[in-house]
Amino acid sequence: MRIAVAPIDAPASFKNKAYAALKGVIVSMDVYHSRADIRLDERRLARDFGISRTPVREAMAQLEREGFVRAVPRRGIYVVRKTKTEVIEMITAWAALESMAARLITENAINDEIAALRRMFVNFENGELRAHLDEYSEANIEFHQTIIRMSANRVLIDLAENLFTHMRMIRRKTIGEKDRVDRSIRDHMHIIEALEARDTARAEALVRDHALGLAEHVAKYADYLD
Repeated sequence: MRIAVAPIDAPASFKNKAYAALKGVIVSMDVYHSRADIRLDERRLARDFGISRTPVREAMAQLEREGFVRAVPRRGIYVVRKTKTEVIEMITAWAALESMAARLITENAINDEIAALRRMFVNFENGELRAHLDEYSEANIEFHQTIIRMSANRVLIDLAENLFTHMRMIRRKTIGEKDRVDRSIRDHMHIIEALEARDTARAEALVRDHALGLAEHVAKYADYLD
């Protein structure tokens, strides 16, 4: 499978531009749709970008440190698919971070910030999916990222950033499975209600249980990760 990228036309920071472009493409891909390997051709990517191979190689090295690609000796560089165990561990770590974010929101966020969470779901009232699944998937992802940002804790936000980039690929894959959509909408409404009520213990528990529910779903149904 070949990754399509656009040329990089600015001379400054070729490595950073190549890194951002490659990461964006990888994150937007449905890497769990097929078991076929996705190989990245460094020479071809450099040609497509219109730059030398050195910044592409440097970008690949950064992506490998972040767990998005892996270099296989004498074979090449491949996009990483997380195993089921790795995905469950990521979700569990996310549950800890997001539940602490919920606690901080109940203690420090202003009412208008919390109200903005409810506005994300105006198209999905009463648990009904009134838009396409991919639209809800993006609203779902934005909801969880916003919870983290609203914590206003820079260390927590930084810890969550790379973790969530991996998780958004799994969330996009799982949202249409079984009853995940209906459960997701219902859980989100309960979380928002707890945040609005400044019910710290309930908000923290609901957010944690919501994330761990995804971990349980992956453990039970995500055989494509094995």
